[in-house]
Amino acid sequence: MDHKDLEVWKRSMRFVAKVYKTVSMFPAAELYGLSSQLKRSVLSIPSNIAEGAARQSDKELIRFLYIALGSAAEVETQLLVAVRVNYLEAISIHDLLQELEIIKKLILGLINYLKNKP
Repeated sequence: MDHKDLEVWKRSMRFVAKVYKTVSMFPAAELYGLSSQLKRSVLSIPSNIAEGAARQSDKELIRFLYIALGSAAEVETQLLVAVRVNYLEAISIHDLLQELEIIKKLILGLINYLKNKP
């Protein structure tokens, strides 16, 4: 299974670009703090999907999909922190959180598919 063929990988790649653009609005003082952590977390989602798919084993792919799911939870938390510290407005992350929810559902759907595969 090539990761580039997976809808969840494609969506998460587009999501990375959206989050990077959003993070560019953070104060310069956050360059090595929340901004950096958010970039690492969001990049981890498609990266782990790709790494798992490259392992050529459903068991390994499932393991990396769970890691990607954990990274998605980190991204959600970090976006909510950005709102709490007034770097972003809740309304401005609404679409990001909706897209992240879709990505999480796609990851879980792929996990379930792989676990129940004949």
